[in-house]
Amino acid sequence: MPPTGRRCGGDSFDVIPLAGDKTALVVGDVMGSGMAAAATMGRLRTATRTLADLDLPPARVLHHLDHITDGLDTIATCVYAVFDPRTERCDPSIAGHLPPVLLRPDGRRELLDLPTGAPLGGCGISFESTSVVFERGDQVVLHTDGLVETRDRPIDARLNALLDVLDDPRHSLDATCDLLLHTLRHSGERDDVALLIARAGAGPAERGEGQGQSVRPRTAAR
Repeated sequence: MPPTGRRCGGDSFDVIPLAGDKTALVVGDVMGSGMAAAATMGRLRTATRTLADLDLPPARVLHHLDHITDGLDTIATCVYAVFDPRTERCDPSIAGHLPPVLLRPDGRRELLDLPTGAPLGGCGISFESTSVVFERGDQVVLHTDGLVETRDRPIDARLNALLDVLDDPRHSLDATCDLLLHTLRHSGERDDVALLIARAGAGPAERGEGQGQSVRPRTAAR
């Protein structure tokens, strides 16, 4: 599937091709809902794509977005990750967002232990990037809080429930998205959801230099 993005209220995902076969994976959530939140997210998406073209480290991208968000008088959370198939690494940085999930081909899965950072909003707090191994067949799951948050259960329990659902890495990405939404979303919950799953394809030695990696996004909102 070609890189694309779609807004659903204040929730958004983006898949941005970068120089050197790299890919930026982005999920963001603007506080609030409706047209106002969607308009703000649209501006942030445009700024994110512009910054991505500069090939900045993820933490620097969030630093600049923090200043931009301050001028928009709003608060947003974001995870910005860069996947480099040549080094088989994924470098994520988080601004007040829930951590991504890493799913290995053998079924091991974990919440990435990353510095959380502050939400975007002009706080002036520095952000950090972390590098994790991301080899062929590995999957990373990025999502907004609407996928897991409920009124009656603590967030840690809900994140554990997310890990429990991700028990079979052999599912297609579309099937995994559908499974997560069907299992974790409650009919009474009205928060928007953005969900992005990316799977690493063959490395340069296996596929020939210059060909793109496998990245297939899917998003859903309620």
